[in-house]
Amino acid sequence: MRTELISEPAGPDRPNEDFTALALPASGRGGALAVLDGVTPSAVAPGCAHSVPWYCARLGGALTELSVSRRDLTLPGVLSAAISRTAEAHAATCDLSHPRTPQATVAAARWDEAVVEYLVLCDAVLLLEAPDGTVTPVLDDRLARLPRAALRSAAVVDGTLRNKEGGFFTAAADPAVARRAVSGTVPRGSVRAVAALSDGAARWTETFGEGDWAELFAVLRGRGAAALVERVRELERGDAEARVRLGGAKTHDDATVVFVEL
Repeated sequence: MRTELISEPAGPDRPNEDFTALALPASGRGGALAVLDGVTPSAVAPGCAHSVPWYCARLGGALTELSVSRRDLTLPGVLSAAISRTAEAHAATCDLSHPRTPQATVAAARWDEAVVEYLVLCDAVLLLEAPDGTVTPVLDDRLARLPRAALRSAAVVDGTLRNKEGGFFTAAADPAVARRAVSGTVPRGSVRAVAALSDGAARWTETFGEGDWAELFAVLRGRGAAALVERVRELERGDAEARVRLGGAKTHDDATVVFVEL
């Protein structure tokens, strides 16, 4: 089994709000991976004393542990339990009902001898490569389907489009959101390799159009995850119109990639 992992912050003066983990259980049977991308609020959520990195570390740690210790749960069940555990860790001190309570996007996979399970919530990306080289993206496109005007509106800034019908869904404090994730299973024999990316790394395809998902996967396999992230940084630095093309988004973002050849 070949594995590779990189997580690079947007800049030296900012904490990395991505979380990533790769777990290979002591049983030697299968494994699991997870990438979480903290959803940065426009302001600190009223009533919560915790940061987005704190939340991602808690939720990611719970998700990773439960993925390997609770094989009786599906991945949506694992995510639901992880959200519950994380909410319980600060429910007594914080108001978790606010729409800007700390939250994250999620891409996760788990495999054994029989199946590969997958789960994506919001704009993280999961890629499944078949033995013949075909790459299938697993995407939750609800955020991408929102009109650009809506993305720039106060509805996004104040959080009222989050975790609502007609908007998009993230892992926050309600475990029921796990049912909103794009999830499923495929036979183990139909998957040769898996990659998970935060949206900062997925910019290679989604923002800058360097290639499609299969071409991105070929970069990971051939040149490695660090080369992919470095190319994204070059494109961000070299694009004089980056802020316009990114719809007013930050020029740089945390960039995380996990690659596993099964």
